[in-house]
Amino acid sequence: MKVVAAMSGGVDSAVAAARAKEAGHEVTGIHLALSRNPKSYRSGARGCCTIEDANDARRAADVIGIPFYVWDLSDRFHTDVVEDFMDTYAAGQTPNPCLRCNEKIKFAAVLDKALALGFDAVATGHYASVVQGPAGVELHRAVDGAKDQSYVLGVLDEQQLRHSLFPLGDTPKTKVREEAAARGLLVADKPDSHDICFVADGDNTGWLREKLGDRAPNQGGEIVDEATGTVLGQHTGTYGFTIGQRKGLRLGHPAPDGRPRYVLDIEPVSGTVTVGPRERLAVERITGDRLRWCGAPLPAGTVLDGPDVTVQLRAHGAEHRAVVRVLDGQLEVELVEQAHGIAPGQAVVVYDGTRVVGSATITRADRVPAGAAG
Repeated sequence: MKVVAAMSGGVDSAVAAARAKEAGHEVTGIHLALSRNPKSYRSGARGCCTIEDANDARRAADVIGIPFYVWDLSDRFHTDVVEDFMDTYAAGQTPNPCLRCNEKIKFAAVLDKALALGFDAVATGHYASVVQGPAGVELHRAVDGAKDQSYVLGVLDEQQLRHSLFPLGDTPKTKVREEAAARGLLVADKPDSHDICFVADGDNTGWLREKLGDRAPNQGGEIVDEATGTVLGQHTGTYGFTIGQRKGLRLGHPAPDGRPRYVLDIEPVSGTVTVGPRERLAVERITGDRLRWCGAPLPAGTVLDGPDVTVQLRAHGAEHRAVVRVLDGQLEVELVEQAHGIAPGQAVVVYDGTRVVGSATITRADRVPAGAAG
């Protein structure tokens, strides 16, 4: 096949490109320019999409022996990922920009452009596997559970999966680094990126304060105790908080029992942030919309139940046994095992064993009634 290899400048995408070529495909490496102003790219290895990353990707392509180009998707990235990130926080919710980037950029904009140019597929360094199942193409977890990235790929539909290659799904990360070194790739020991790529110093709150400006519905408000209604402190913007947050609350009044408090609720219009003990973060039911199916869409009325049906609620988070009901345009998830700190805006990804069934964006998380949390 003619394959576009998306090369971020890291070790995973470099080895994925090398494997795609070794498999006999005609491979072209591409690096995505996602900043409208290249001078705003930060240096160092805190995140991804830096100038150094572009140079590392080019050098890796040279070693592999494939053509290399830079594709400018900065406008699309700003609209679909950065603006979505800001809007979601302004609404008092918690976004996942990496998941949105996969949905809107890497497997929509990039794939659309690749197909228009006559390519057959896009290869990336994600840790997941695409297999041909009895009813069509399926997305599965990677062999390396610690590096599995199927959660952030749970937004891909059947058509996108048909044109996606994940060459690393069957390999542990340690072996990928060893292979990179054996291939002479200088990125073999390059640290993994963790931060949000467009937040230069990793300070999400400071970045949001600067960028949101008057778009935030409330620039300040009170932090109150759920049980007593006591005002415990003040804040400068609800966008600085997320459900389940414990650190950085700067509360002026310690809890009577000395235990830490956590963010339980965020109300962006009034600016009220409600806090309480960890057990009040326990969630028993989740509702989501923006359904995405990694295969044939499931009709309304479908119920997924059984020992292998689980949901994952954050990247690299735990799996939770669940009963999943497909409603008209919505997903209802009843958790057999309680989860903690689940925030609207996050994704719920549904699994049947290792297979990814689909995903939804959480709109509501119903907490366990006070005194009933397990």
